[in-house]
Amino acid sequence: MIRDDETLASDSPEAWAMNYMAATTFMTGSGDDALLAQGRWNIAFELGEIPRLDAAKRQVGLGGTKIEDLNKSPVFGRLRLSVGLPAGWVGELGYTPPLVINGLHAQGLLDAAIGHPVIRRDAWRLSARIFGQHGAALGYITCPADIAGISDSEKNPYGCQAPSHDRVALNYYGADLTAAGDQGEWHWHVGGGIVRTELGVQLDALTFSFRDRSRLTANGMRRFLVIGASRDIGPHWTVGVEELHVPNPVRRTADNMVRNERLNSFRIRLGFRY
Repeated sequence: MIRDDETLASDSPEAWAMNYMAATTFMTGSGDDALLAQGRWNIAFELGEIPRLDAAKRQVGLGGTKIEDLNKSPVFGRLRLSVGLPAGWVGELGYTPPLVINGLHAQGLLDAAIGHPVIRRDAWRLSARIFGQHGAALGYITCPADIAGISDSEKNPYGCQAPSHDRVALNYYGADLTAAGDQGEWHWHVGGGIVRTELGVQLDALTFSFRDRSRLTANGMRRFLVIGASRDIGPHWTVGVEELHVPNPVRRTADNMVRNERLNSFRIRLGFRY
């Protein structure tokens, strides 16, 4: 057994990959929930795009020399429940079902948030929230199933003998501000926030007859911006879209320059308002 634990620099290739994937799960706010009166609730289902990465961007393992299997699911999904609380507060809960997609599935991935309006006018409002996420994703990342056990050193240069059972911790907490407004059946929102990510990868890979149980940890701060719009499609239903932008620094090249390989993710949401 091999165990080589490491705390990564926040702009290392491995940390970049962890933050990139964690950013696709950021629980952003739409501003609509700030209007919930006590006892009222909304439920929504949202899907966020996970952009496909080319081979150059997937070359993150072992200090940026090994291509990892990061193109798993094309989307990230979450169920959200928002409830109006006393004194104008609004609580939110999120849950990602453990559906298996290309050998990857969520494990206990839960979100929570609480917010309150800061300014309220007839046509627009500004609200503030704090939020967080705890949980992980499980799957074969360091040793993909399609090359495990192949004796060809060109196809399987790292000697993967079986699909790995890696665990990626996707923990974070943060705060944001969201400005939102209404015009008839249409609603808009724009916001930004800052997130403290506390991420980790627990390896479980059988390579060259050795079992690698190393753990990589990456902690850092990430900012994000969102802009979106929604439309009422009845007295209770709402459909909306959103664009998420997350800067993500990384050092990849020999000149050791920091580059911003950001995440841009398109999201859709279907909500039911009680």
